[in-house]
Amino acid sequence: MINSGKWLHISGNENLLKNLPSGNWIGGSTEYFMDDDGGIVTDEKLFVSEIPYDNCKIASYDEKNIENITLDAFENGFTIAILPFDSEVHKMYAEKAAGFKDMFAKNIVGWISGLNLLKAGQTPIAVNGKASEISSSKAVALHIQAPENQVINIGIVNIFTPDEEGPVIEFHEDGFSAKKCLIDGREVVFADYIDENGIDTKPPLVGSYSGAGINVSFKQIVDGTVHFYAPVFRNIKYRFANKIGDYANEFAGKLDQFKNAKAVFSCNCILNFLYGELENKQVQHFYGPITFGEIAYQLVNQTLVYVVIL
Repeated sequence: MINSGKWLHISGNENLLKNLPSGNWIGGSTEYFMDDDGGIVTDEKLFVSEIPYDNCKIASYDEKNIENITLDAFENGFTIAILPFDSEVHKMYAEKAAGFKDMFAKNIVGWISGLNLLKAGQTPIAVNGKASEISSSKAVALHIQAPENQVINIGIVNIFTPDEEGPVIEFHEDGFSAKKCLIDGREVVFADYIDENGIDTKPPLVGSYSGAGINVSFKQIVDGTVHFYAPVFRNIKYRFANKIGDYANEFAGKLDQFKNAKAVFSCNCILNFLYGELENKQVQHFYGPITFGEIAYQLVNQTLVYVVIL
């Protein structure tokens, strides 16, 4: 497929990606996937998606020029971006993307590349197949132009809802970690509040972003500091999410409405995969890499992101 000149989006084990020939493709590292047989963990297979358009271009970005991703995107089309987990470009995008010029006027999707959590010695990478560039510090983007008569629809499947009976949580600073926060206006040490109230940190925080519920997942608590997989922001009000009884059933229910949808791109979060025990379980209609963060314009967590063409 690469040698025939097809435009491709590829995900898989980093060593497999490194051995591919140069061509019209971008790639990112993960060993977790969802396909029509269900959730799978493998270092022996690549998930390959062919892009059904001819006018495409590939670009690489670091933290100094990632804001240009929207300027490079086509007016009618969409962009698939891959950013290596915990890189400076990942952090920059997470914290600043909402302010990039034309961010919500262009269709930007993508994911954060990762590794197998049970294996040592792996490095999250993004690959620019056109330039044969393999990087743990640069993002790569495939900019795709669609015909003017087609409409691009980016969607987020989020099975979490905020607990409206719970407290309102606000933070003093933007960032991937927090020591203190305001709980219903009262300042507390957030780690102590979580411990004292027996808060389950598998469900995320849910913030209200202009009425849309956006998840921020808990990463870990170390030495009294709470760390997240995406940044929290000062001007956003958060609540703890309602607990989910059965991940697989919740996803199945949410995805029933998409029975006839044909996605040209989708990805799902590693936390959904792990907490929902989705290995060998089927989640219908949307297949692709399981990722360490999802991009639907800005960075989101514990969601499924997809693109359909109308």
